Amino acid sequence: KIEYYLGPSLMEPDHRVETNRKGFCSRHFELLYNRKSNALGLALILSTHLAVQAEALKKAFPRAAASPAGGKLTKLLQGGRNRNGNEAGVLTQSLTQLESRCCVCESLAYTMSRYTEVIFHLWHTEPDFQKLYLSKKGFCLPHLNVILSGAAKHLSGKEADDFMQSTMEMQFANLDRIQQEIDWFTQKFDYRNKDAPWGNSKDAVSRTIRKIAGPCRLDDK
Repeated sequence: KIEYYLGPSLMEPDHRVETNRKGFCSRHFELLYNRKSNALGLALILSTHLAVQAEALKKAFPRAAASPAGGKLTKLLQGGRNRNGNEAGVLTQSLTQLESRCCVCESLAYTMSRYTEVIFHLWHTEPDFQKLYLSKKGFCLPHLNVILSGAAKHLSGKEADDFMQSTMEMQFANLDRIQQEIDWFTQKFDYRNKDAPWGNSKDAVSRTIRKIAGPCRLDDK
């Protein structure tokens, strides 16, 4: 996805409208910048995105836009009084909405929703898939939330109850497993366990973080 926004989408008007309106979250701005593959492309995205956002704020508070000092805007955002009490709400709503939008995150969320639809379709129609699904190691907690929310949407009645029961049994078994592994990691620092085998605990810290928080950019070297 990152490469796409620095490559083909630069020439597609619909995608430029999207990046101008939504922008990216801090994580994906970081990835775009650190890619170092197309500085000009990123600069073009930033130039038009910033212009669109600044124009939206100026429309929300035109009095400050006409003032070279911009002091009234600062006072407003700090809670100062103004002639129209709705202006503060419009401004903060615009800024809050911008903070919550990200082209990459929203694209990934859409893709994830389609994946969950496939999971529930296969669960409903393919008994062999149920066995395969339950043979896995569960989900990170954010994706567990996604899958449980999807169960209520795509399954009904007893089938939804059975899915949630089976999923949570699988999840608890794997949370217990990783709990034991992270606990053993800590116990290995006791001198009495110095010569005991690590088992599966050497990378337990990074795996526990990912189980709790989901995909993370961790330096596993």
